[in-house]
Amino acid sequence: MSERIYLSPPHMSGEELKRIQQAFADNWVAPAGPNLAAFEAQLCDYVGAQHAVAVSSGTAAIHLALLVTDVQPDDEIFVSTLTFAGSVNPIIYMGAKPVFIDSEPQSWNMDPNLLEDALKARAQSGNLPKAVMPVHLYGQSADMDAIMAVCERYEVMVIEDAAEALGTLYRDRHPGTFGKMSAFSFNGNKIITTSGGGMLISDDRALIEHARKLASQSREPVAHYEHLEIGYNYRMSNILAAIGCGQMTVLEDRVRRKREIYAYYAQRLGDIPGLTFVDEMPYGRHTHWLTVMLVDPAQFGADREQIRLTLEDHNIESRPLWKPMHCQPVFQDYEFIGGNVADSLFDQGLCLPSGTALTDAELDRIISIIQAMR
Repeated sequence: MSERIYLSPPHMSGEELKRIQQAFADNWVAPAGPNLAAFEAQLCDYVGAQHAVAVSSGTAAIHLALLVTDVQPDDEIFVSTLTFAGSVNPIIYMGAKPVFIDSEPQSWNMDPNLLEDALKARAQSGNLPKAVMPVHLYGQSADMDAIMAVCERYEVMVIEDAAEALGTLYRDRHPGTFGKMSAFSFNGNKIITTSGGGMLISDDRALIEHARKLASQSREPVAHYEHLEIGYNYRMSNILAAIGCGQMTVLEDRVRRKREIYAYYAQRLGDIPGLTFVDEMPYGRHTHWLTVMLVDPAQFGADREQIRLTLEDHNIESRPLWKPMHCQPVFQDYEFIGGNVADSLFDQGLCLPSGTALTDAELDRIISIIQAMR
């Protein structure tokens, strides 16, 4: 059998090992260290944020954001329904209530019109949510001008989930710099990786410093271990931050290659009846962290699951889109606002292999298998 092609495996630059070796030579293996500060500074410089704290995951970053912005039990958080569970689980950790907002069909992100209608209705009942959490999906920004305008009108805080959007642009500005706080992910499948890890950013120094303390078991600045509030073991290690520093050196190269891979698929498959690809919205740069194809089985002659299984038979990994959160059994009792856009995207959407080390020959192999199914 041919060598397996994975969906989005890590792609090292060569710089990471040098930095890890230097950390070992300096014995900076413990959680804190110079790579940690350097990685936080590099990320801030890249996206245009003032302050950051590197943590163990994007989920941890979201949890910290909710903690330091004083989210309380039973508070409502409006959040995109088309996302990974890591966007929503921290809401549950807080004892708060997610309210799921459907996608709009162009960008697949949170629908600003549905959001506006929902906030208007909540304002009339005197029960506005504590925060709105748009998720920038698969490397394309949500329409942040529209989302920020309606949230500012109703004075509702915005926390961005930018886990999938490092390198994305919205009107020449990086998603993650619009809200009060924002989370990034460096999981092994992301556009750059620290194997596991995340980052919480904000222009509010006090919020980041509070998050940094909470992420370090809430230790007070005294010689002994003193704790005035419950903390968490969420800090990124100096070794993982060394990997992050090495990855930052090739971030723009990775964005360029992701976009090339998308263009290759779209050019070769986009004219086949029943196969379509999401458009890059005119307001920004889509990284195409994952290339996603929609499959209309009536036109193509097979559905997305048949394509996925056929690719798997050839030792090629692909994956359906995120199953909407309002369709997940664990979240089925929470409110959903919208129609069937996210449901339809899940039914028809297939994430194709998008690793930046993919060769054109490997892309041709994937494409030829799909073409042969017509």
